Amino acid sequence: MFKTILVPVDLSDIDIARPALEKAMQLAEASGAALRLLNVQQVIPATYMDYIPEGFDEEQRQAAETDLKSLTAKLPFKQDRVSWIVRSGAIYPEILDEAEKWGADLIVIGSHRPSMSTYLMGSNAKTVARHAKCSVLIVRE
Repeated sequence: MFKTILVPVDLSDIDIARPALEKAMQLAEASGAALRLLNVQQVIPATYMDYIPEGFDEEQRQAAETDLKSLTAKLPFKQDRVSWIVRSGAIYPEILDEAEKWGADLIVIGSHRPSMSTYLMGSNAKTVARHAKCSVLIVRE
């Protein structure tokens, strides 16, 4: 069925990621797949750099790594089949790039219920589903 499942995780909104993680673990358990949790740290626009303390990006990255490591350790899933990575950049391009580089054959991504704002502006889940080269499962909260 699946061999590699990528699960993007927004650490600032873990309630959206939790159902996706649960579904990804079910699918991985059924097919013997490996899981990779991904967190994308958005790049701070250059216009704000004068107001950001030195080393802020690295502190944010380290905090995300610590949180992902902790989340991974708490998963009721075989630890030798789960990994994590933190990337920096725009959310959906980083998800798509990681899926391709890691060789994911499924992306399981959490999403809010559709609203007028996501209809007009679009969402990361929608864009990932539209452009991914592998299967995508969008899990609603």
